[in-house]
Amino acid sequence: MDAQDFSDTSQLKPSVVLTGTAKEGSAAPPIGLVDIGTSDSAYLFRVALPGVCKDQCKVKCEIQRDGRVHIEGVITGGVLKDTSTVYLMRVQELCPPGPFTISFNLPGPVDPRLSSPTFRPDGILEVVVMKYRTPPIPPP
Repeated sequence: MDAQDFSDTSQLKPSVVLTGTAKEGSAAPPIGLVDIGTSDSAYLFRVALPGVCKDQCKVKCEIQRDGRVHIEGVITGGVLKDTSTVYLMRVQELCPPGPFTISFNLPGPVDPRLSSPTFRPDGILEVVVMKYRTPPIPPP
């Protein structure tokens, strides 16, 4: 990465909008932190969702052609269950239970059909989405 590439990274800092319990979780590890990477053909974004369990919160990620990303889900909480024990949470340091949304824009247009989301075990939603390419015009 040369000096010019480094100076351009400030333009990649997304404007992120949080609502619901994602906005209220001030003492917890922050939910909704976003990193965006670019290549010649795709964008990669990672969204921090600490305390969100893939199987319990039903995270939904919608990507629009203009590069707008909208993530929503519901954080379950208050009562945690493992195989044989039920825990009633008395201290709630992570994001409180309830619905949340996270919205931001990628640096350019994308092809939403060509995306590969992965919800990692560490609470990071990682998505690769291909940039939109204008189809070439065949020669006459």
